[in-house]
Amino acid sequence: MALGLALAVQGYIHHLGGAPGDSLPADKAAGAVPTTLSHGGPVVDSRGGSVTTVSPPDRTIALTFDDGPDPVWTPRILDVLREHHVHATFFVVGSEAVDHPDLVRRIVAEGHEVGVHTLTHTDLGTAPDWRRELEVQGGQDAIVGVTGHAASLLRPPYTAGNSAITNGMWSALHGMADEGYLTVLSSLDSEDWQTPGTKAIEANLAPSGPQGQVVLMHDGGGDREQTVAALDSALSRFSAQGYKVTTVGDAVGVDSMRPASSIEQLRGSALVWGIRLSDFVVWAISLGLVAAGVVTFLRAVLVMFFAARHSRAARRLPGSGRGRRRVDVMVGPVVTEPATVIVPAYNESAGIEAAVLSILASTHPVEVIVVDDGSTDGTADIVEALDLPGVTVIRKENGGKPSALNAGIQAASHDLVVMVDGDTVFEPDTVRALIQPFADPRVGAISGNTKVANRGGILGAWQHIEYVVGFNLDRRLFDVAECMPTVPGAIGAFRIEALRNVGGVSDDTLAEDTDLTMALCRDGWRVVYQEDARAWTEAPATLGALWRQRYRWCYGTLQAMWKHRGAVVQGGAAGKLGRRGLGYLLVLQVLLPLFAPIVDVFALYGLIFLDPLRIGALWLVFLAVQLLMAAYAFRLDRERLGPLWTLPLQQFVYRQLMYLVVIQAVVTAVAGVNLRWHRMERYGSLRVPQTQGQG
Repeated sequence: MALGLALAVQGYIHHLGGAPGDSLPADKAAGAVPTTLSHGGPVVDSRGGSVTTVSPPDRTIALTFDDGPDPVWTPRILDVLREHHVHATFFVVGSEAVDHPDLVRRIVAEGHEVGVHTLTHTDLGTAPDWRRELEVQGGQDAIVGVTGHAASLLRPPYTAGNSAITNGMWSALHGMADEGYLTVLSSLDSEDWQTPGTKAIEANLAPSGPQGQVVLMHDGGGDREQTVAALDSALSRFSAQGYKVTTVGDAVGVDSMRPASSIEQLRGSALVWGIRLSDFVVWAISLGLVAAGVVTFLRAVLVMFFAARHSRAARRLPGSGRGRRRVDVMVGPVVTEPATVIVPAYNESAGIEAAVLSILASTHPVEVIVVDDGSTDGTADIVEALDLPGVTVIRKENGGKPSALNAGIQAASHDLVVMVDGDTVFEPDTVRALIQPFADPRVGAISGNTKVANRGGILGAWQHIEYVVGFNLDRRLFDVAECMPTVPGAIGAFRIEALRNVGGVSDDTLAEDTDLTMALCRDGWRVVYQEDARAWTEAPATLGALWRQRYRWCYGTLQAMWKHRGAVVQGGAAGKLGRRGLGYLLVLQVLLPLFAPIVDVFALYGLIFLDPLRIGALWLVFLAVQLLMAAYAFRLDRERLGPLWTLPLQQFVYRQLMYLVVIQAVVTAVAGVNLRWHRMERYGSLRVPQTQGQG
């Protein structure tokens, strides 16, 4: 809300004002304008319902300037006035006064007077009542906030002589008179806003007789080189002809400025600092947008570069097809020793049968240990009723997933352990492919490739895209950079020795898989990614379920990052995790998502106040980068590109949801709230894969 308010102020102040100049309005209806006004003098007092107009005395020139202050032209005009020892009235635009307060203070300090020219140079004749009030009061507040004085003179933009006043403008002037303002029009228009040339401006400034005049000139709103030159010449001529050049207030005998009251000063200061704050916010966001754009581009380049490197390395390995070994680790013999597959289960009756049957269908020798963590839905009974050889069921009181995994580790018969969630099924070659990197004794853990099984519907397609991109780009980068932060609970393989060295699975965080992986990295073990080891998992089918899952993941990841923050200053494998892995997570998965909603709000600001075509073009570039990354990830994973048609829609719902999840998780973590574990809803949609390859 604060950001939206700041941007609204910025947009109103700098992008909703009128164009410079004083061209007459298109609607010239003037039937309601009093004759006293339309045929009277240029200084108008319509307070109390009556209309009185006056003109400066004969041979008196009230010199006025509109649309400033301007940092280039106002100082030069002030210099000319000082050389000729004359004073003038400056009708300042409030937003310009806030941007250049020193110029306004110089105007006052050198004896000139200041009048209100609205906040943003808006046509009061066509503006609704609320905006008229805002424009005039805002212009006054800006003057008070900068000078400490209130002005009683008002010149509405787009007004010239009395005869040009329309019904709409008269309505505005009459309303402002009740606020105590005297309206100052002009009787001699230099027309310098049209930049007709110095000679033409000088001709326009030549009085036709001894009558007093209110002269209209401009010190802002454009190039005023001609105005400066014509002013110098005109002042010399006025002096030679015996004209007195002065301010409007002095010419008609009124006090045009007074010290502001404390309430007026408070309100003026609030406006000035509010505008300055909005300016700072937009400036900071602009810098942030540049930084975010650079980070996004660098991330795209990095992940695609390292993913290509990872993929090329895999293709150069001996053998072909699934289960290929890696070249960036020591190549040893094919791993044939059996593995223990641990399935922690809590109320997994919907999918436990499919999970167990798929594991038993493995082409690699396995034993299966299902750890029932106090389920109340008969999960253990379902597994026992299958009466399958090689399957052990451990029943225990509910203690959480880490305790269930540790119980399975204690009961494991083999030195290689595969951990799989109860909502996940394997392909026949998954286990064999997964454990092959253990041929390198440095490898302590291996991440498999998790695939979304229930990818039907737009929410399923969005998650499918996220999984494919995350596993085939980010995890390849982490592998090559030796800083893998997470072996997912859905599919991961571990050495028993490595698990025992770090004390098993910790329950310190809600992301036990991330915590465990970081602990293994800090203990010196290599953690790698095996692209051909596929596991199929159920993804949330509703936005609410997705929110709860990602909230837990994000909060748990933050906990793990904080727990292992010491890795940043360590050397070796721990230092790689700390400086590379944690740094990547902090920037790309915490800071950038925290800033991303600001980008979205700023995009709306740009569509409303700036150039919609440019904003749209930038959005298309951003989308093109995402499409390129996603298409490359799909190609690496041999997936059909069809679901990518949903990627543009993902920008309007899914992306914002993920950003808000990060924001909520960060706020929760900073507040020190102990987040409880959210159990995933199961749908029973998993099936044992019948063939290898893509489903």
